[in-house]
Amino acid sequence: MASWNSVPLHVSYEVLGWVAFVSWSISFYPQVILNFRRKSVVGLNFDFVILNLTKHSCYLIYNCSLYFSSVIQKQYKDKYGHKEMIPVAPNDVAFSCHAVLLTAISLFQIAIYDRGNQKVSKIAFAIVIVAWLTAAVCFFVTLHNHHWLWLLNIFSGIQVCMTIIKYIPQAVMNFMRKSTSGWSIGNILLDFSGGIANYLQMVMQSIDQGSWVNFYGNIGKLLLSLVSVFFDILFMCQHYLLYPTKKHNSETSPRPNNAKSSSGNV
Repeated sequence: MASWNSVPLHVSYEVLGWVAFVSWSISFYPQVILNFRRKSVVGLNFDFVILNLTKHSCYLIYNCSLYFSSVIQKQYKDKYGHKEMIPVAPNDVAFSCHAVLLTAISLFQIAIYDRGNQKVSKIAFAIVIVAWLTAAVCFFVTLHNHHWLWLLNIFSGIQVCMTIIKYIPQAVMNFMRKSTSGWSIGNILLDFSGGIANYLQMVMQSIDQGSWVNFYGNIGKLLLSLVSVFFDILFMCQHYLLYPTKKHNSETSPRPNNAKSSSGNV
């Protein structure tokens, strides 16, 4: 069983992991609260939410399976070495569970609050259907050959693809509207902090073990951090530099009645 060589690095790893968990977990609330205050989801891209739910669901399956299953852990060590540590921490599992719940709440808000003329695009529906059909086919293949780690890598690949894709509709929508109204910047700032902490956590483990296996052994977690940080920087540029004059209108006061006039098509 792999163990830590340095107590300070181990402590840093745990602290950074929970910093990422807290930052990422809290990052869901500004958007939920903003939707609740406005009684409107105009400005929040629906494609982003449905793709995000698929992404976090796949990430939850990956984290829980690798963290709790001794069979999958054995397959991981057989592939990467028995001295390697499992690259999933308790905070990863806790975050995934929380992320699925909060994203589902956002989807519920979309169903009950003012939507303007926004809707989920056919492209987003198609992407989600293809993703889950792929996962289902791979699951039945794995039932025959018992290559569970391979199946988890499929789920990891899906969540990476969803991470890359999910931000694009919101970024495009902000560009088309020339505004970030209805899109919470608090979400982005906390997400950015979580991504940096998550990446540094992986660095702490690699330094302690003298190996970078946990990066390519858990490529999903690495890409999750890097892609999230990239788009967070883009959204911050949109909010603070490109479209700063319109952001106060919808974020400082509820707009349940006239929200439709400022909505954009998804």
